[in-house]
Amino acid sequence: MRVRATVAYDGGPYHGFVPNEGVRTVAGDLNAALSRVVGTTVVVTCAGRTDRGVHAVGQVVSFDAPDDSDLDRIRRSVNRQCGPSLVLRDLERSGDGFDARFTATGRTYRYQVLNRQDPDPFLAATAWHIVDPLDVPAMQSAADHLLGEHDFTSFCRRSKVAPGVAVPTLVRRIETAEWWGPDDAGLLEFRITAAAFCHQMVRSIVGTLVDVGRGRRQVGDVPGMIEARDRQAAGEPAPPHGLTLWSVRYPDD
Repeated sequence: MRVRATVAYDGGPYHGFVPNEGVRTVAGDLNAALSRVVGTTVVVTCAGRTDRGVHAVGQVVSFDAPDDSDLDRIRRSVNRQCGPSLVLRDLERSGDGFDARFTATGRTYRYQVLNRQDPDPFLAATAWHIVDPLDVPAMQSAADHLLGEHDFTSFCRRSKVAPGVAVPTLVRRIETAEWWGPDDAGLLEFRITAAAFCHQMVRSIVGTLVDVGRGRRQVGDVPGMIEARDRQAAGEPAPPHGLTLWSVRYPDD
């Protein structure tokens, strides 16, 4: 049977999601734990391939398991093996055609920025600490320029492709891009939703918007960055530890 599961993890201990020989990855740990429980080889497919250090609250994976599998037992056993850094939040049987990646219609990421003089030890692993004052209204105005469909080449790390293979499109449609806060503790949250994102796109967007907030770039610079279609035109990626894959949307949700 095809199984759909929601996965939460602290990205700090992992070298990204995708299996990688010689280093610890989310899929590597998850595949091993699931295979031990069900007694056959399991390979998960994920909704979003998070980079090294990136967290998830609502990552979704799909995999095949024997028809007589006890899903509650699988969840408990995997969580004993992998928790607390990696936890299966729920499992359910899905249709045979369900694929965590290709069935998804939207993904939402959250990025946290702690904007105050002093750091917070309890947020150090999940928020980018910035001492410089940030102009949040300017950051939101800059984010508004990203809404809609654009070629995001300036904000994406290009993937290597074999000779003769077509370069994948970097055109994406941003549905929402909003800054929330700061709260009384100085914590800001950026939330962005699209059908899909390209490599390092969200972190590059956040890094650029923070440059605007610091006064290093202007709100009106953003349309030119998009038009340039040149990675050097936009800001450096924000650190990975502030980013969390928050949720994934599917047609039946």
